[in-house]
Amino acid sequence: MKRTMMSLTGVAVALAAVTGVAAVAAPDGGHETARGSSRLPVQRSALLCPAPTSSEVGETAYTAFAPQGAAAGADGKKGTAELRPAGTVRDAADGAGGKDKGKGKDKGGDAADSAASRTVPPRDSKPVVPLQKAGTPVTATTERPDAPALVGAADGALAPGWTVQQTTSVAAGAGRGLLGLSCTTPDTTFWFPGVSTAKDRHDYVHLTNPDATPAVVDLELHGKDGSLAGSAGEDISVPPHTTVPVLLSTLTATPTTNASLHVVAREGRVGAAVQASDGKLGSDWLPPAADPSPGVVLPGIPKDATSVRLVALSPGESDADLKVQLATPTGLITPAGLESLHLKSGMTTAVDLKDLTKGEAGSLVLTPADGDTKTPVTAALRVTRGKGAKQEMAFIPATRPVEKRATAADNRAGGSTLSLVAPEKGKDAKVKVTASAGSSGGTPVTKSYTVKGGTSLDVQPPRPQGLKGTYALTVEPEPGSGPVYASRMLARPQGGVPAFTVQPLPDDRGSVLVPAAGQDLSVLTN
Repeated sequence: MKRTMMSLTGVAVALAAVTGVAAVAAPDGGHETARGSSRLPVQRSALLCPAPTSSEVGETAYTAFAPQGAAAGADGKKGTAELRPAGTVRDAADGAGGKDKGKGKDKGGDAADSAASRTVPPRDSKPVVPLQKAGTPVTATTERPDAPALVGAADGALAPGWTVQQTTSVAAGAGRGLLGLSCTTPDTTFWFPGVSTAKDRHDYVHLTNPDATPAVVDLELHGKDGSLAGSAGEDISVPPHTTVPVLLSTLTATPTTNASLHVVAREGRVGAAVQASDGKLGSDWLPPAADPSPGVVLPGIPKDATSVRLVALSPGESDADLKVQLATPTGLITPAGLESLHLKSGMTTAVDLKDLTKGEAGSLVLTPADGDTKTPVTAALRVTRGKGAKQEMAFIPATRPVEKRATAADNRAGGSTLSLVAPEKGKDAKVKVTASAGSSGGTPVTKSYTVKGGTSLDVQPPRPQGLKGTYALTVEPEPGSGPVYASRMLARPQGGVPAFTVQPLPDDRGSVLVPAAGQDLSVLTN
């Protein structure tokens, strides 16, 4: 979560002292457990899924899942988990609900004042993929070109690790390809390295407000020379329970091939994801990158990648110098001609790594060139498979490590590849991977893997015995394991196009460390 540690601690203490339950999640962060504290599962979580596609030839599958074995507290509450359609903000000039909206004051009026007047409620409020129990996925599909964004919450036993995958297949047209996204959690700030406002790209950021009060959002674009100035991305109003897609090229008069987007909610909170469409390379979702940090890991570059582009940014006030390494199945290597990478503060740097993997799957590891440097950076990869007119792209943003558990939903009988990387030499990662029951039948299967420190491992994940339907994968590091990062690739060819999508698997933050608290009656006597 992108909030200060002080505020997280304050919330946790308040919850422990007043209610005795956990409703937020935070990673361990590598620190020792505080004396007298206990780890409790979260009792409520929220997810937001953007509107999937406007294509007449698109089909979207939703898969919801909550892992078993996460008790939800002393009350033993069974719990609920479901998504409901959100409203849409439409441009008054586009009765069909086009996406060229939320443009700001100098691009067609005051967005904050006009957005509410263009809010269109959803057709219905029926729940989508409601879960009844943990351990078994629930699925739903739609072919509607006007399928809405979804806003949902889970509580009780279904809240810890609740995951929803949105997978869209578009057979033809400018947006053709396989688009996959793990629905996002609401927050106040997001980074998206790898966006573009070039003429051959149509990138939309989808902003979805899960709450009953309006959110006000600023969008900041950074190119190779720094901030792409302009007020078009300021003061974008996102009404309650509503989604606002914004075409990034309307935010600047300067077409920029490689850029970084910063989404900042000044009031309220939103979910954010970027839908990128390329005239030659198809389309996919670009999920937000992990919080900027001195070192980042980008797991799961396919072995048959024909081109890889790295886009990185140092968002703070200092430049950053990074060591660039590729974690291969046999160890860490330095890409030829790219021993180090210099990032100027506030300026986006892009490097074409071409066929980086040379036929071997790998993961990119960026660490400070000076081990003592603490300058935070953020990064993402655009990965391409195929050649000529049969190319398809996907994105791999920097992701958080798997500390307790991570989940990937919507796996089928074939086409899934699980990537695991242990980026630190000498620190092997041992993980347990569980294939859940299938959505229509099947028995869970568990398999263990060891990833040697400094290497990357691609595996065909286990499948449930007697699988019917789709299933989920749960990745859990074993006690004493070294750091591990993960991603999952779905490959579903479309008429000769190697259509694919990659989802990073960050820790699900399904539990929170709650410090011990006791009564102090002295506060009543002061």
